[in-house]
Amino acid sequence: MIWKWLGALLLFPIQMVYLVVKAAVCLVLPPKLRDLSGENVLITGGGRGIGRHLAREFAKRGARKIILWGRTEKCLKETAEEIRMMGTECYYFICDVGNREEVYRQAKAVREKVGDITILVNNAAVVHGKSLMDSDDDALLKSQHINTLGQFWTTKAFLPRMLELQNGHIVCLNSVLALSAIPGAIDYCTSKASSFAFMESLTLGLLDCPGVNATTVLPFHTSTEMFQGMRIRFPNLFPPLKPETVARRTVEAVQMNQAFLLLPWTMHVLVILKSILPQAALEEIHKFSGSYTCMNTFKGRT
Repeated sequence: MIWKWLGALLLFPIQMVYLVVKAAVCLVLPPKLRDLSGENVLITGGGRGIGRHLAREFAKRGARKIILWGRTEKCLKETAEEIRMMGTECYYFICDVGNREEVYRQAKAVREKVGDITILVNNAAVVHGKSLMDSDDDALLKSQHINTLGQFWTTKAFLPRMLELQNGHIVCLNSVLALSAIPGAIDYCTSKASSFAFMESLTLGLLDCPGVNATTVLPFHTSTEMFQGMRIRFPNLFPPLKPETVARRTVEAVQMNQAFLLLPWTMHVLVILKSILPQAALEEIHKFSGSYTCMNTFKGRT
């Protein structure tokens, strides 16, 4: 028994070195991209913003069918028509992911009408954009229901069949604010931090499930209507991401089976700084970068 334990102890650092070297090689020589031609992709919040760009990107890369979920039929219909014009089969369903019964009901409808979902993209999100004391209680609950609990319901609805088929991928469009919160978006930051923990746990839980994987994307501020009015101090130094860039990198991460993706790569520096700097220094960074007051001009969707 002791020899087995010693063997595992000696092998562990070798495994770590191997995995680090392997990851470095993959950065230089990316692995072959996964073929999407047989995949049915469901995107929540798929009618506009990043969701619409994700639908375009999956269609462009050959996904078999694309299913859009959202709360606004006009946006869903417009996006679905655009995807069909690209030559990809597309369907839409009106669904509020924060409503558990509605998610399960529409998931059943999707299976009956379209078939099994093999890639689930949890993209739907809302932001209230106010401080805790200025926030409406119902708005705070809405953020948690859609941004966090919605992922519980959608994943529970589609993951069992993926496990049966031994073919599936759960994707979460998260935010770097899950790792570094800002004032004025306490509802969003809290829900995204919870969502990140959900995905981290889910990703580890799928290690022994062949053919089923997960990807979490944590982008910096992206120029969509949802965060309209948000301003940072040095926009030329830290420009907002384009939604089409986030969509492209997300689909690539799925095709490469990448578990976690920070956008842009400089966000890795933020994670390192949070690990080593004292709180007082981090507070000065927030003030200097303008993230401390960036939500003061927030307007959101109109």
